[in-house]
Amino acid sequence: MGIEKLIAKRTAELKPSGIRRFFDIANEMEGVVSLGVGEPDFKTPYAIRRAAIDNLQRGNTRYTANSGLIELRRSIARYMENRFNLSYHPEDEVFVTVGGSEGIDLCVRAFIEPGDEVLIPEPSYVAYAPIVQLTMGVPVPIALKEEDSFRLTPEELEEAITPRTKLLVLPFPNNPTGSIMRREHLEAIAQVLRRHPDIVILSDEIYAELTYNGRHVSIAEIDGMKDRTVVVGGFSKAFSMTGWRLGFLCGPAPAIKQMLKIHQYALMCSPTTSQWAGVEAMDHCLDTVESMREEYNLRRRFIVDAFNNMGLHTFEPEGAFYVFPCIKSTGLTSEEFCERLLYEKKIAVVPGDAFGDSGEGYIRVSYCYSVNHLTQAAKGIAEFLQDLKAGKREG
Repeated sequence: MGIEKLIAKRTAELKPSGIRRFFDIANEMEGVVSLGVGEPDFKTPYAIRRAAIDNLQRGNTRYTANSGLIELRRSIARYMENRFNLSYHPEDEVFVTVGGSEGIDLCVRAFIEPGDEVLIPEPSYVAYAPIVQLTMGVPVPIALKEEDSFRLTPEELEEAITPRTKLLVLPFPNNPTGSIMRREHLEAIAQVLRRHPDIVILSDEIYAELTYNGRHVSIAEIDGMKDRTVVVGGFSKAFSMTGWRLGFLCGPAPAIKQMLKIHQYALMCSPTTSQWAGVEAMDHCLDTVESMREEYNLRRRFIVDAFNNMGLHTFEPEGAFYVFPCIKSTGLTSEEFCERLLYEKKIAVVPGDAFGDSGEGYIRVSYCYSVNHLTQAAKGIAEFLQDLKAGKREG
């Protein structure tokens, strides 16, 4: 019997990431200009790298507590208090994860039992639904609409709730659309949730620092929501620390206790060197976050104007570092558009349906690249659109 026949059915049935397929192709081609990966092009700030090196030289390489260095947990608690007016006890309401992705996985595994429903506003990060499926839960997508600025509305939420609903994912600022939820929108969502007290909230706030018009607001700040919300945060996007694999969870102590048990058995602790680097980041490097955000904002305005000028209507994002142009006018599906653009112009972007069925008719474009890089890519995409129009005329 082949070993593939012994693989768990729910694992075998998972779809591979729609993002990775395109980059596997792109990696085998020379001269590809990529706008696909959600990874900052900035180096990790020098002070953070220096702190990591200093701790390595001092021999600080042993396991930490399962929940992470108390120094880092205290830094995270101060950060949440100062930045978002949220008070968490570092001893039992904060713990350090291996990236924000582990935090999402832990939260789902801690709460979801077979048959429980998890509401997932889409388009959104590709990992939510597969993680739910691996717990034998039921992912329930809620299609967000551009006319609503890709925000979750209280009417959509109420309609999706059933007696089996256990968890609501709030993925804002959003990957891939760049949409955000302002305080008034979160208040409206909270009004619905107060009528359904048995629903837990997973608030994925990995892009919290990349909000361009005003301060990011967490649903945990809304009256009555903190005690039922687990906040996922991290260092990858804000501090350009993707490869350091460092994230954190903040939430009610009983929930953190259960998630920590899973973390103990699966991973022991986050990388020690990364944790010491995280202390430096939280305590001394928030000014570099500000400067990186200013640069992203410049790129954001540039790329939105570029797509609109070439005839692809583009929603103006207010967070993260992605734009989500509508390509329905070309008559191509998202997959067709991205494949042809890659093969004909050697430009890599991500099809919108990789982020859920409601992303069909869109593409995701990352602007965490230099303006020169963005300019080169925009020129090639404009040429591709002209070629499409010429082909239609000839046809």
